[in-house]
Amino acid sequence: MALWLFKEEPGEYTYASLERDKRTVWDGVTNALARKYLRQAAVGDRVFFYATGKEKAIVGEMRVAKVTIDEDDPKGAVVEVEPVRALVNPVSLAAIKEEPALADWELVRLPRLSVMPVSEAQWGRVEQLSAAAVVSRDG
Repeated sequence: MALWLFKEEPGEYTYASLERDKRTVWDGVTNALARKYLRQAAVGDRVFFYATGKEKAIVGEMRVAKVTIDEDDPKGAVVEVEPVRALVNPVSLAAIKEEPALADWELVRLPRLSVMPVSEAQWGRVEQLSAAAVVSRDG
């Protein structure tokens, strides 16, 4: 199982929309590297939903439900995702940039990339940042 981050503009589609719809198609990726990553996604992979625009935060977790290679474009892929959970406390890009353990992540280094891998260490650190923010808010 691989770990990914997919970006979306909130004006186009939100995590709340995904929860309402139960499943959506992730397509329209044009960057060559992002397309390469999207083709590598497999059913069952976990995916962070990153809201771009004004939010600039990881707001939820999705799961890859289906992958289809585009017959008209063998370098293209269409991925269906389904919601797993909204993060109780979204993790902002600002918080990610402040975190030394995440400095080499493509999210920081290649900010325009819309699909990217996430290492287990990066995933775990994001989970910790989300949980720590909840504790500090409550505490």
